[in-house]
Amino acid sequence: QAQLVEAGGGLVQAGGSLKLSCVASGRMFSDYDMGWFRQAPGKERQFVGWITWSGESTYHADFRKGRFTISRDNAKDTVYLQINNLKPEDTARYYCAAATQGSGYYPDAYGYFGQGTPVTVSS
Repeated sequence: QAQLVEAGGGLVQAGGSLKLSCVASGRMFSDYDMGWFRQAPGKERQFVGWITWSGESTYHADFRKGRFTISRDNAKDTVYLQINNLKPEDTARYYCAAATQGSGYYPDAYGYFGQGTPVTVSS
């Protein structure tokens, strides 16, 4: 059964860094573009960005200031989200997802999500 499992979240002080990981099982990783989303309590889900199988990453406009970096290790079936200079407004649950319904460019193409990993940033 295909599965996405995120890890690496936690409590961190503002200014710190985290590297989130997402391990994919089954055919999920090799067949699809992979993306990262986040959702803060009481807010809509945001699309952070995505990465192709070849490693080309693209970021949504709100996340292009250089603090977020998406990468992948195909040998480990793992995609990563590095977040630097964390801010309290980055507090959210972070999800990886597979673009099972088209190009990873389109948020609606993501048909499969993991359970997410929580990130809390204290000021």
